[in-house]
Amino acid sequence: MSEEWRRLDPRTLLAGAAVLCGVAGGAALPAVAGLAGGRPLWQAVAWVLAGAAALVLAGTAADWVRLRRTRYRVGPERVDLHTGLLLLKRRSLARERIRSVDLTANPLQRVLGLVKVRIGTGEHTGGESTLALDLVTRAEGERLRRELLARAAHPEDTGDDSTLATLDPRWIRYAPVSFVAPALGGAAAGAVMQVSDWFGAQGKVIDWIGDRFQGVSVTWMILDLLLLATAAGAVGALGLWVEMWWNYRLEREPGGTLRLRRGLFTARSVTLEERRLRGIELVEPLGARLFGAARVDAVATGLAQDDDDKHGDLKNLLPAVPREHAERVAAQVLGEPVPPTAAPLAAHPRAARTRRLRWALWSVLGPAALLAVLGGLLTPVLVYVAAGWVLVLTPVVVLFALDAYRGLGHGVSGAYLLTRSGTVRRTTVALQRSGVIGWTVKRSYFQRRAGVLTVTATTAAGEGAYDVLDAGESQGLLFAAEAVPGLLTPFLEPVHTPEARLTDG
Repeated sequence: MSEEWRRLDPRTLLAGAAVLCGVAGGAALPAVAGLAGGRPLWQAVAWVLAGAAALVLAGTAADWVRLRRTRYRVGPERVDLHTGLLLLKRRSLARERIRSVDLTANPLQRVLGLVKVRIGTGEHTGGESTLALDLVTRAEGERLRRELLARAAHPEDTGDDSTLATLDPRWIRYAPVSFVAPALGGAAAGAVMQVSDWFGAQGKVIDWIGDRFQGVSVTWMILDLLLLATAAGAVGALGLWVEMWWNYRLEREPGGTLRLRRGLFTARSVTLEERRLRGIELVEPLGARLFGAARVDAVATGLAQDDDDKHGDLKNLLPAVPREHAERVAAQVLGEPVPPTAAPLAAHPRAARTRRLRWALWSVLGPAALLAVLGGLLTPVLVYVAAGWVLVLTPVVVLFALDAYRGLGHGVSGAYLLTRSGTVRRTTVALQRSGVIGWTVKRSYFQRRAGVLTVTATTAAGEGAYDVLDAGESQGLLFAAEAVPGLLTPFLEPVHTPEARLTDG
């Protein structure tokens, strides 16, 4: 195996210069508008062009220095990366600890035939657990991926590869009901106001909106604007979904690895060793759940990223799809004949429902009481606001509380323990019983009074801990003892009942 030192691709300079030209071009227009107020237009343009040229040249020079001072090599035991000019960095990862090699490329990089390679150990140790090669050729990136993830074949490996899921364009119908849509709508409205402020036209924009709604009550104007923002957010969510999930493909490769490829403009390739998989998480955001959809996330080690480039979507194996299809794909990923998440779950005691109803009512009545007190001290208007607050929100929070209680559940399905919770974001976790390394039992003062407790399964994968919320006292402890036999038994004390005796008289 060659141990020669290699360098990044020289076309990195073109990619960096193009990005800087885009940044300079985006800042040029407001800069010219700002400078033209006190000097001739040609002079303002000249100053801006000079500044843009200086920015591009300085950035390209810095990239050239980085290119000349960066080199890497792949040896039989370690991967080394040397970089830096004044502050020299010598990074090295043991090959046996490497758990992921991810490739990403934005549209410009794809045109140039380049990819960014991220080599990770999956450990939560900041940047020390990751090496990033920015940028190399696509062929070099694929070579590194195959070479670094090559493992000795196990007897149980069949060597077969298969496609587990491919893109179905009909899945896009779930994009507008995600939480991203209202966020994008608010961002669009904020962007309009910000851009108009840059050009000193924010007042004109507000006046224009007022003219459009002339003769309309304030309430209807607010509702109309909210509908417009929601529509804009839905369109944005559709575009974001296409960008993220176009060309989606999930497949099992020889050697026991799962590979996910997706992305329209920014292409991404994520590889996951199946021996690092500890389970799956079936996620049902409220909007998707109302339409019977769910997505699938991996519960695995080796997906942690450094602090400067966190990618929470690395664990996403499947976008929101019909729940039945999501469960089928989850079963295929886990290599199970039936989906573990389809098993029936044990319900939690009524005390858990009472606790959620109390939280919900306090979240409404607390602020209402504060508004009522302020209304008595300042203005009666606040009293009416408090009354409206209670009348409108009480039914809503009660429905959410009851839904949250119905969502609670736990159980065991074959080699997996199951736990489900949540209402706005309901999750059902199927975790390998062999992957549980510890249990934590928590009881707050109010839980003790209600006769419930929270049992947490600790694992080295995924979030690191998964809760069984507000289970009955004996129910939760028996579940933990049966799910992973022997792990919790030494800490359980049998209750001895004293012998009955006669009392005098």
